Amino acid sequence: MKRLRLKIQGCVQGVGFRPFVYRIANQLNLSGFVRNTPEGVLIEIEGEEKLLEEFTKKLEKEKSHLTTYHSFESCEIKLKKEKEFRIAESENKGERDSFILPDIATCRYCRSEIFDNTDRRYFYPFTNCTLCGPRFSIVESLPYDRKNTSMKTFKMCKSCEKEYNNPADRRFHAQPNACPECGPKIQLLSRKGKVIAGENIVLKSAELIKKGKILALKCLGGYQLIVDARNEAAVSKLREIKKRNEKPFAVMFPDLKVLKEYVYLTNSEKEFLESYQAPIVLLKRRRTLAKSVAPENSYIGALFPYTPLHHVLMSELNIPIVCTSGNISDEPIIIDNKEAILNLKADYFLIHDRPIKRPVDDSVVRVIGDKKLIIRRARGFAPLPMIVGQELPNILAVGAHLKTTIAISKKNKIFVSQHIGDMETEKTFKLFVRTIKDFKRIYKINPEFIVCDMHPDYLTTKFACSVSKSENLKLVKVYHHHSHIASCMLDNNLDCRVLGVAWDGTGYGADRTIWGGEFLLCDYKNFERVASFRPFYLIGGERAIKEPRRILLSIFYEIYGEDCFDHEIIKTKFSGQELKVLNKMINNNIMLFKTSSAGRLFDSVASILNLKQVASFEGQAAMMVESIARDVKGSYSFKIRKSNMWFIDWKSVFIEIIEDIKNKTSKEVIAGKFHNTLVEAIREIAKKIKIKKIVLSGGCFQNVCLTKKAIANLKEDFEIYVHNNLPPNDAGISAGQIAIAAKLCA
Repeated sequence: MKRLRLKIQGCVQGVGFRPFVYRIANQLNLSGFVRNTPEGVLIEIEGEEKLLEEFTKKLEKEKSHLTTYHSFESCEIKLKKEKEFRIAESENKGERDSFILPDIATCRYCRSEIFDNTDRRYFYPFTNCTLCGPRFSIVESLPYDRKNTSMKTFKMCKSCEKEYNNPADRRFHAQPNACPECGPKIQLLSRKGKVIAGENIVLKSAELIKKGKILALKCLGGYQLIVDARNEAAVSKLREIKKRNEKPFAVMFPDLKVLKEYVYLTNSEKEFLESYQAPIVLLKRRRTLAKSVAPENSYIGALFPYTPLHHVLMSELNIPIVCTSGNISDEPIIIDNKEAILNLKADYFLIHDRPIKRPVDDSVVRVIGDKKLIIRRARGFAPLPMIVGQELPNILAVGAHLKTTIAISKKNKIFVSQHIGDMETEKTFKLFVRTIKDFKRIYKINPEFIVCDMHPDYLTTKFACSVSKSENLKLVKVYHHHSHIASCMLDNNLDCRVLGVAWDGTGYGADRTIWGGEFLLCDYKNFERVASFRPFYLIGGERAIKEPRRILLSIFYEIYGEDCFDHEIIKTKFSGQELKVLNKMINNNIMLFKTSSAGRLFDSVASILNLKQVASFEGQAAMMVESIARDVKGSYSFKIRKSNMWFIDWKSVFIEIIEDIKNKTSKEVIAGKFHNTLVEAIREIAKKIKIKKIVLSGGCFQNVCLTKKAIANLKEDFEIYVHNNLPPNDAGISAGQIAIAAKLCA
């Protein structure tokens, strides 16, 4: 006879792990207990040695897909000769080292109950169990117990209590457990907030959507705005109230059959759509919905119902619906009922009375082969930590300016927040500050260091500088593109010297110019800028970023000088008066900023191909170039020149594009050849630097066409590393900042 003490850390709270342990222990007639602790889960188990060995094997082999172990410690302790195995009360003492699970899509067992008219949870929109349901959006503090969630005000009825206390039940210790008798309730309200009476509220809501009305739905992590995705008038009206001109809307489909009518779908894409994370997956469009759903875009952001409320609503609708975040453009998703009614100009509101503790948007992924590429990391993924191989100092990283996330480190974990947004509004900045406080409180972390971007004008940088003084934290500033590469290295467990290809729209460079097409020879601690694209001007600064035609003008100016203003292509993009003003700006060096941005090169191609002259959202022009690109052979020529480093001269690329246009080569072929050219540029620089490990990061590598071509064409000669669990865009910056700061502060 022996007694073991097991300390387990990882995804072991909120996933039905204690009931799982309880069942195995009782199957093997072992005694002892299991309890949640701030560090994870503690098990004391007693019995015959052979049975204890079988117990530990079953812990590994039979755990649910939601459970992962990051640390598994075992030691023998003194026998207590207990007679039974029990689930002990959670412990709050000790250093907190456990973490919160993301919100999880409704499991198949709960879906079955929801649509079983003999079940007591028939059509109940808050059905959940240990395998699914809310987690991150309802947690107030750790450990994960009902009293520490927004479910604490809902006292379980006798039936729910019986399930909760029954080790053989799927809802054994399911913290959000509820039913129609004791759980949260829904209401349908008018635009003015008045209750609309009726028995079948969901059916009434579905009827309103079919009539072209806009419904504001309180979901898992905040409000969503819903309309019939086939109704052009309704979708256009939604764009007006959200103040969102052309940025694509996500579309929720009732099932696979309806989805396949509108998109092309691979097995891997289907797998991610149906996964427990249930993200929005960007899919190639087969058939058009309402024109305003995704204007001038060949992709649809598709998702399936992921909460019981969605499932019930979609069963009544059985049509594709626009399902977009409930906010005004550029502001955080709304989570409060009163704020929603006050600010969202929906026709009706389908609300509930379970408080949401923090806003959590839908995650967005793309699929490359059989692997995911996360574009927005939120519901289903956040706030799962990155696990590293060494102890880290307590560091707070505040990210960049766009697609902001924050990250915080403790021991061997980096906790990256859910998507916060672009730091363009006061509300987003307040959410940013609130998220930092939230993470510090939940994980009980007091940072020693605060790390930010080198850009002096970022709100995040200014915040870090202020906090470092007021809270006496050591301030670390790191370069934007170094952070991009570090985040991808972290994502791939690399700790060596690599050639980092950091391509995006904008980032502050070491020479105080705007970088964005960089090749960095680096590790976590140091970097050397070994190559870049030939620089060109942003004419008018920020305005040039929003006007691809200005980027094209700058490219033509570099090629043709003053003659560019008389070039036929340029004259079709601007009025005569506009060209006079722009000519004066260049000649007098007014608002001219040098950049090497690969993202801006995509903008210039969008302009020359007449895809987009003035963009309505960040990255739109580049998306349009990708969306039309055909998989072709051949590329454009370019030269690589050496001064203090290597420069990729794109002059001949554009001369040959102009020639292709004259020869009436299709836009699709030109876009395809442009992508091929960029991949060849990576190859040529890598050959000159003579390094095998190539890391691809930055917003340009959200482009699946570019990333797929890079992997396929370079993998025979080089080791190619791309993102998997962190986004390649600026949302990954915060994690990269911590990886760099940890080395600098060691």
